[in-house]
Amino acid sequence: MRLLWSLYLRLTGWTLKGSFPYHLKKCVVIVGPHTSSWDFIIGVAWRSKLRLNHAKFLGKAELFKGPFGFIFRKLGGFPVERSEKHNMVDQVVNLFNSHDSFTLVLSPEGTRKKVDRLRTGFYYIAEKAAVPIVMTGLDFEKKQASFSEPFFTTGDEAADLQHIYQFYAPIKGKKPEQGMAHLLTHPA
Repeated sequence: MRLLWSLYLRLTGWTLKGSFPYHLKKCVVIVGPHTSSWDFIIGVAWRSKLRLNHAKFLGKAELFKGPFGFIFRKLGGFPVERSEKHNMVDQVVNLFNSHDSFTLVLSPEGTRKKVDRLRTGFYYIAEKAAVPIVMTGLDFEKKQASFSEPFFTTGDEAADLQHIYQFYAPIKGKKPEQGMAHLLTHPA
């Protein structure tokens, strides 16, 4: 599949800026802006091309039941219970603690729609698991995937979120009007 995805990315004009920090045994990777179902396809293509088969994502437990559940597991999915009685952050921190090496990929928006704020589960997972965050942008205008330097939460959530917004503000998703530029309160 790697060869097919690499060919797809080349034929569609996608390039890479930066590199994935392979030296990290554990991290939370946030991918944005999440504006279209195409984000998943492009993400799977880059995951294959960059040999990031160890990267996992979360999905509601119901997706992993029934005849197609194996597909989500094969793609790197981990089922989580989303009910109120199950604390998702703690479930995921337990996944980090129970593995010697674990890379989790999430969308910080939690939806493809324009948001007024990011969902902060990724932030608290990284903080409680004491792992760095790596920001990944999918810029459909430039046809470019990019990686940030890894960073640890500082305890100043507002400042950390502004750092995240600065990275994502110039990146144009498939539907640019649904991006994150409007979340940046102090443009550089």
